[in-house]
Amino acid sequence: MFVPAVVIWECALLSRRGRVDFRRPIAAFFVDLFSNAAFQPLALDADQIYLADELRFNEDPFDALVCAAARSVELPLISNDGDIGASGIVDIVW
Repeated sequence: MFVPAVVIWECALLSRRGRVDFRRPIAAFFVDLFSNAAFQPLALDADQIYLADELRFNEDPFDALVCAAARSVELPLISNDGDIGASGIVDIVW
């Protein structure tokens, strides 16, 4: 599974606001996650940003960037986000 870089940033922001608790610094959480070969980081690139700009289906820039990342690797997205699911932009697994 690929974890888009923007997801790492969003998790860091959510942790900082106290909305999620990773029980350790965000970097340590993702170092642990990526030590499992089943999980790999997916770098953010300019093409994903351009696509995200075209995909803006709501006011959340993270949603557009996550969808653009999934489309860049031509894989479904694991998400229960209602806006993403309703958009039909990517195939959803969940």
